[in-house]
Amino acid sequence: MLLIIGIVIGLLLGLTGAGGSVFAVPLLIMLGGVSIHQAVTLSLAAVAAVTLYGSARNFSNQTILWKPAALLAVSGMLGAPLGQMLAIRLSETVLVTGFSLLAVIIAIRMWVSATTMPEASKVVRSSHLSLQNATGVLCKFSPTGEFQLRPRCMSGLLLGGFLVGLLSGLFGVGGGFLIIPLLLLLSQVSMIQAVSTSLIVIAVISSTGFISHLTFGQINYLPFESLAWLITGGLAGMYAGQLISHKIANALLQKIFAIALLIMAITLFFLHTT
Repeated sequence: MLLIIGIVIGLLLGLTGAGGSVFAVPLLIMLGGVSIHQAVTLSLAAVAAVTLYGSARNFSNQTILWKPAALLAVSGMLGAPLGQMLAIRLSETVLVTGFSLLAVIIAIRMWVSATTMPEASKVVRSSHLSLQNATGVLCKFSPTGEFQLRPRCMSGLLLGGFLVGLLSGLFGVGGGFLIIPLLLLLSQVSMIQAVSTSLIVIAVISSTGFISHLTFGQINYLPFESLAWLITGGLAGMYAGQLISHKIANALLQKIFAIALLIMAITLFFLHTT
């Protein structure tokens, strides 16, 4: 079952520009039969592996903005352990309620994004990202093309990265739903650059969150054989997404994902609070 869940998670991660990782926790709880603490830990591991695989494909395409990625990742690495420490102090009911609320917000954002920016919905994580059709820059660049670390830009990236790390450690989400709009908000960075940069940031933050949960979390036993099946399925799902993303990734698919996430969040909430 975890292999199938992993495949679904990989597909959802690959076929969404942002927000795919939030499907992992409810799928693991409702279909995998694990607690929310185990689901968060397993989700972080699966998301880290899948996004690292996706990032590796973009290293040579010059689509990753490395300095913003470093700022986001470093501050996110500080936030993830704090999120984990907060998670172990909250009851399962509170965590499920908070996660469900977050999932509803992400679902609404996915719907709005697909409605207002339908073309951007075609740029997903499993796409073969390249700068051939990308325009725009992030914050300010020097005449030689070097990223300029201006205080206003740096503070925005550091604060955003810390918040992503906090939510990642708390709920097991990757954070692309925050990273991508943050990058787009700071300047005219292209969607291709935003998605590509978010992948490497999510990989680093999710890895940090996984290690924090594994080391300090309320988990007596984590089945590493099950984790291996989950990650294997996730990588297979991402690979499958690469094969079909150019055919099916569009605004309609994003809206379908948004509705599915909304239904899943409401179902999870009522199953664990009634």
